[in-house]
Amino acid sequence: MPSVEGVLSEEQCLATGHAIAAMQERSGAIPWFPGGHTDPWDHVESAMALTVTGLRDEADAAFHWLRRTQRQDGSWPVRFDGGVPESGDIDSNFTAYIAVGVWHHHLVTGDRSFLEGMWPTVRRALDLVLDMQLADGSISWARGAGGMFDEALLTGCSSIHQSLYCGMRLADLVGDPQPEWEVALFRLGHTLRRHIEVFTPKPEFSMDWYYPILGGALRGPEAHERIRDRWTDFVVDGLGIRCVDHRPWVTGAETCELVLALDCLGDSARARELFADMQHLRDPDGSYWTGLVYTDGKRWPVEVSSWTSAAVILAADALSRTTGGNGVFRDAGTPTRYAGSDPCTEDCPVLV
Repeated sequence: MPSVEGVLSEEQCLATGHAIAAMQERSGAIPWFPGGHTDPWDHVESAMALTVTGLRDEADAAFHWLRRTQRQDGSWPVRFDGGVPESGDIDSNFTAYIAVGVWHHHLVTGDRSFLEGMWPTVRRALDLVLDMQLADGSISWARGAGGMFDEALLTGCSSIHQSLYCGMRLADLVGDPQPEWEVALFRLGHTLRRHIEVFTPKPEFSMDWYYPILGGALRGPEAHERIRDRWTDFVVDGLGIRCVDHRPWVTGAETCELVLALDCLGDSARARELFADMQHLRDPDGSYWTGLVYTDGKRWPVEVSSWTSAAVILAADALSRTTGGNGVFRDAGTPTRYAGSDPCTEDCPVLV
């Protein structure tokens, strides 16, 4: 069980896992909070936390729910309310993240039969995501009744970068290579590093700041510079980080994701400090409140969220190097065949 000395004990980490499990519906779905809606991305993150804390039955039920609810085209509804799909739209990032969850499950458990059972689900999902890749290498964030949106988001594409990496590792493991995923990953990574102007700018959100690092596209001096440039815009000493740069609102999930991004860069001291800072959001039952408006000392929204609790567990695992999945974010920065290089220039044939 992960623990971070002086911050989070093994017993506390397990209690957080049980708090997530207590929110899980009988179907296997994990809503944002008890009685709330479920989305595929945050559901996967919560399932990963259940895997880390050894709650295998609950974790497997969460993944089997994804297998059952996947649509024929490979996607999932972007939202379920009480088990009922609420939208026919497709979100590329929501669709892709299943690959991260299944690869992480394998790293933690080594369960080959589970992996092989989930592989068709992963393959259909990533094949759909590749159909949404734009000419510039980015990936459209959504498809609706009117067709695919000609717009890409930096945070979503950074997350998809990790999903494609994990998908490639799964493909190699099951003996079903997907070379087109490799090309798509390289094109996307190049765009994230060298053509950031193609993404719809959302500089006020902290996720757009650290996600290119968290998703593995950015490492080295450029990554450190990116963190340094906006540190004071988002980090609030002793509390965590702002979700939005001009709002007096710190959020636990974003803080823990920054912890993971810093861990990817080897910045363990600041990662541990931030992890300790956000513990004020912990509830006595082990769950975590979503955020705090620090100007008036009120927790907002008034909810404990499964995905905030999950981010805490994943950060604790990364910092403590406990389970086999502790490096699932660090490793996304080393694509299997392009480690340490980005040889493309402006006329790169991969981008044609």
